[in-house]
Amino acid sequence: MIKNARSFLQGALALLAAGAIFPVLAQPVPTTVDRPVTISYYNYNLASAGNGAEATKRLIAQFEAANPNIKVEPVGASSFELTSRVQADVAAGRIPDVVQLVFSDLAFGVDNLGVAALEDIVPEDERKAHFAGMSPNGLKLGMMNGKTYGLAYTFSTPVLFYNADLFKAAGLDPDNPPKTWAEVKTAALAITRKTKAAGIATGIFGPSAGDWLFQGVLRSNNGSLLTQDRKTLSFAEPASVEAVAMLRDLYESGAYTNLEIDAAMEGMAAGNIGMYLQTSAIQGFLIRGAQGKFDLRASTMPRFGEKPQRPNNSGSALVILSRDQLKRRAAWELMKFMTSKEAYTVITSQIGYLPLRTDIVDDPRYLGDWVKKHPLIKPNLEQLAMLEPWVSFPGPNYRQIQKMMMEGAEMAVFGGMKPAEAMKAAQDGAQALMPH
Repeated sequence: MIKNARSFLQGALALLAAGAIFPVLAQPVPTTVDRPVTISYYNYNLASAGNGAEATKRLIAQFEAANPNIKVEPVGASSFELTSRVQADVAAGRIPDVVQLVFSDLAFGVDNLGVAALEDIVPEDERKAHFAGMSPNGLKLGMMNGKTYGLAYTFSTPVLFYNADLFKAAGLDPDNPPKTWAEVKTAALAITRKTKAAGIATGIFGPSAGDWLFQGVLRSNNGSLLTQDRKTLSFAEPASVEAVAMLRDLYESGAYTNLEIDAAMEGMAAGNIGMYLQTSAIQGFLIRGAQGKFDLRASTMPRFGEKPQRPNNSGSALVILSRDQLKRRAAWELMKFMTSKEAYTVITSQIGYLPLRTDIVDDPRYLGDWVKKHPLIKPNLEQLAMLEPWVSFPGPNYRQIQKMMMEGAEMAVFGGMKPAEAMKAAQDGAQALMPH
C-alpha cells in the first residue's frame, strides 16, 4: 500500500513538474540559442519506412547543419503509440521537447501533458512572420480556446487512389473516376468481374487506423460524432448510421475488400486493387510501387449523392512540451524549420502530405515544377479549401471512446450486426466514458 502510494506521489510530482496539473507561467523564450543544447524530437514518421522516415531524417540533418548549437535527439514511435509514450515519459519526469502529436490527441495533450501555447512563449512578431503564407484552414487545426497549441505539420485529406489500367481493362473511363459512393460501387464491381483484382479497399478500419477517415465518411452524409457542446455522443444518429450502412452494402456486394492497412497499401502498390481510399501520406509509397508497372491516378473523396464531401484532416501538429527556456527556443527553431518552405517542398514531394504553405505550390523554386509533373497532389490541394477539423473526443477516456465507436462500426460493416443496433450499442457504452 505504501509502495503504491509512493509511486503515485512520484508520478504526480513528475506531472506537476511538467505543468500537466498546474499550468506553467507564460514566459517568452530567449532570442537565440547561444550555447550547445540537445532537444528530443518525438516523431511518428521516423517509425515507418513507408511513411517518410528517410525524408524526416534528412530534414533533421539539414536543421542541425544550419543550427550548429542545436542537437536533435530523434525518438520514433507509431502514431497510435506516440501519445502513450509521451505520457509515460512525462510521468517519469523525462519531458519531451518537441512532439509530433496527432490532431485527435491534441486536446488530451493540452489538458493533461502541459503542451505550451505558442502565444505564451513566442513573441507575436515572430509568430506572425512565420505564419505568413500558411493556409488559414491549416493553422486553425492546431488551435484550442483561441490559442495555437499545435502548429499544423504533416496533414492530408482522404484521397481515392485508382489504377487507370484496371479501369481500362474493366471497360471504365479512367479520365472520369467515381465521384460518388454509388459510382464507386459500380466501378469496383466492374473491376472484380472483368479482372483478377479487388474492387476497392480503404484505410477506414484496422488497429492502427484511428477514426480520422471514418469521421470524414460520416460527416459527408451530414452525420456527426459529438454534439456542439462536446457533452453527448451522436454517432448513432440516423445520418451517421446511413453512412455505415453504405459501407456494409459495399462490402456485402463484393465491391469492398476487407484488408488490413499494410496489406491494402501493398496490394494497391502492386497493382492488385482497383481503388484505395486513404491518406495522401502514402502517395510516395504508391508512386514507387506503380512506377513502370501501371498508371496510378488520384481523385477526391467520394460523396453521398449530391451532398458535398466534407473531408477532415489526418496527420499531426508540432507541439512544445519543454519547460527549459533555452530548449524552448531550440524547439521553436526546429518547429520553424520543419514548417518552412524548404521543408514543405520535401514533405509534400517525398512523403505526400499537404503543404501548409500554399504559396509554394506554384512557385518554381519550391513545388511548382513538381506539381506539374505529379498530378496526384491535385485532389488533395482541392480538398484543402473544404477541410474540416478532426474531432477529438473529450476527457481522459478519449481513446477508449474512439475504439468503441470503431468496433461498433466494424461489427456493422463486416460482422453482420444491423448498423443501427451496432452503433447504438457502441454509443451507449461509450457515453458512460464521457466526462460528467
